[in-house]
Amino acid sequence: MRNDARVVLGVLVAAAVVTGCGSSSPRPAPTASGTLEQLAARADCTPVVSTDSAELRQANCTTKDGRYVLATFATDRGQREWINEAKDYGGVYLVGRKWVAVGEQPVLTALHGRLGGSVETGTMHSGH
Repeated sequence: MRNDARVVLGVLVAAAVVTGCGSSSPRPAPTASGTLEQLAARADCTPVVSTDSAELRQANCTTKDGRYVLATFATDRGQREWINEAKDYGGVYLVGRKWVAVGEQPVLTALHGRLGGSVETGTMHSGH
């Protein structure tokens, strides 16, 4: 039985090596959450609030990486409706739980390292 246990252990170790288990590859940043001000602070931005309502808070941010708009939402549904409408105008969106950052790709790439989230791209629909 001892040999069988060693064989099983050897197979498990080999599988871990082959699949990369325990590798030192970098993990993505966990997606941030919080108020507009908390997210802006994490992104190293002093927000200039342009919309302040119960459903949506929106601010302009400027960092060493560039300018972007940061928005927070009261509900997941409100966020998704906003994104779906905004994506019709094109653009790139960094999306977290109840927040969105909108800006140029290089700015959002840098911001992704601080806030996490996922990138969504809109498609401009214009009548030619």
